[in-house]
Order: sequence, then structure tokens, then C-alpha cells
Amino acid sequence: MPHAMKNYRVAIVGATGAVGAELLKVLERRSFPVASLRALASGKSAGKNVSFRNQPVAVEELREDSFKNIDLAFFSAGGERSRKFVPIARDAGAVVIDNSSTFRMDPAVPLVIPEINPDDVKKHRGVIANPNCTTAVALMAIYPLHRAFRVQRIFAASYQAVSGSGAQAIAELKDQVHASAEDRPPTPKVYPHPIAFNVLPHVDVFLESGYTKEEMKMQDEGRKIMHLPEFRASVTCVRVPVYRAHSVAVSAEFEKPVSVDQAREVLAKAPGLELVDEPHNSRYPMPLEVAGKDNCQVGRVRRDCALENGLAFWVSGDQLLKGAALNAVQIAELL
Repeated sequence: MPHAMKNYRVAIVGATGAVGAELLKVLERRSFPVASLRALASGKSAGKNVSFRNQPVAVEELREDSFKNIDLAFFSAGGERSRKFVPIARDAGAVVIDNSSTFRMDPAVPLVIPEINPDDVKKHRGVIANPNCTTAVALMAIYPLHRAFRVQRIFAASYQAVSGSGAQAIAELKDQVHASAEDRPPTPKVYPHPIAFNVLPHVDVFLESGYTKEEMKMQDEGRKIMHLPEFRASVTCVRVPVYRAHSVAVSAEFEKPVSVDQAREVLAKAPGLELVDEPHNSRYPMPLEVAGKDNCQVGRVRRDCALENGLAFWVSGDQLLKGAALNAVQIAELL
């Protein structure tokens, strides 16, 4: 790695959350050059410890002076904290990689998936945005096909794991599964309805159009990441009772004629993606298979019988990794 000369003073905001925990593991596993680590979280988590390279690191309360002598700050503590503290961290001299949606559509902030638009990192002015996790997983398969056949529009439905809503949602699903086994009524807190043995066609808040914010992210962020202002995406986002890893069923229409064999060849070579496509042997991507894995998987590749130059396929990816922590660390590696 060319930057092994420099060791970075790193801060993680939201260090005790689901993505924060994953960030610590990814930094360690990829031997990212960390000189010092500051773990930051809300006041109620201050005083806890997180583990990094087998050493305990005390969690400090996030404050305005938390970014003194920090080179690189990973933010994973929700939109409100990012809105308030990202500018403070940047002004203190840190480069910020932000996992919230706050700055993604800001024209001055690059929105980056390293396998797709690594050069956009060079345009940063102190802040780089990490994409929405569902968008990231879907684009890992859509973009290589776009390069070969020019994507025009997609129709998609997501199957999103509860860990996308954080640690409390994981606990809620566990609790409701136990409640069901014991014939107790489930008590929803994180979601408006029980999630165990149910699916909710409701991720994020509803807009005037009837789509949710999450559903529009695939089009808006997809346009920015792929530099494709005409890209159109009609998406239904669905929360499913899976602990970890999102899946997306995609129907894509291309400008150029496309064959399944060509598509497979393109997908098999795409970085960060594995082709798992032997339906006759019951081999296809599944959340249980990709959970904890860096690469996304794509399969069920077939001609879409309802579209001109259409392909249908199914992608699964660990949204805490490629959808969040891994992508953020890959951005840091590009820096």
C-alpha cells in the first residue's frame, strides 16, 4: 500500500453502534495504518470500552473539541449528529467520511463507491459521503452491467435486514421471535408493526409522491455515483425479518442488446462481486451466505421477459460491511 508511510490519527463517531463496531473490525482486519484511535459516542455510552487490536479503548462523549489532532473521522451516528459535528471536524483539520444521508446529495461532497467512482475522492473538500447501504449493494451489480450495456432504468424491490435500523432493531426481532415461540404478543418499538414473521413495505419516511426517502435514494444516489443524470429507478423497499445483509431483486433495461452469457461474463469479473448463479443446484445469493463477507453476490441472472434489452437479477450484500463500514474504510484507503 503506497500510504503505509503515514499513520493516521482516527476518530470514530458512533463507535458503540452496529456500524461503529464493524468499522473497528474492518480497520483492524485490513491493517489500516492507525496511529491512534478516538472512540466517540453520545453521553450515555461514554465510559464504556470498545476493543481495537485487542486493546480496550475508552469511549468518550462527542463534543465540539473532540477532533483536535485528528486526521480522519468516520461518522456513523445518524443524520443529526453529522449535520452538527461534521463541519466542526472538517474545520479542525480532519477528513470526514460520513455514513449518514446528510451530505450525500451536496454537490460539493463526493459520494463514493471505490469500485465504481474512485476518482471522485480527489475532489473532496474535507468531507466524503458513504452511499445508502441498499444503493451500494444494488450498484455493485448494476454498474458493471452499465459499463458494458448502458443502463437506462431499473425496477427493484429490496429485502432489507433489521440491522439496517441499528442494534435495537436486531434485539427487537430476537425478542419477537422468542415471544412467538412462547405465545406472547410481540411488542414493536423500533418498527410500527411486528417484524418477526412479517414483512413491512416501509423503510424510512414517506414522501408526497408515495415513495419513501429510502426508495428515492437509489435513483438520486445512483445518478451521482455513476455520473448518469438520466438514470431512473422505481424501487419498493421492504424490511424483512433477517438479521444481517440486504438483498435486492432488480429488473434493468439497457440501451444495448444484452445476452445472459455476456452479462454473466461481465459480472464474474466485476471487483467486489461474486457470481453465484447455479439455480439448478439451488445456488444463488442469500443473506445468510453473505453476512460477514466483504463481497456482494449476484445470481438468478436471466433475460427480463417484460423489458426490451432487459435483464433480471438478484443481489445480496452485507449492508454493515459493503453498505457501510467496509466501503468507508476503502474510501480511506483511496485517500
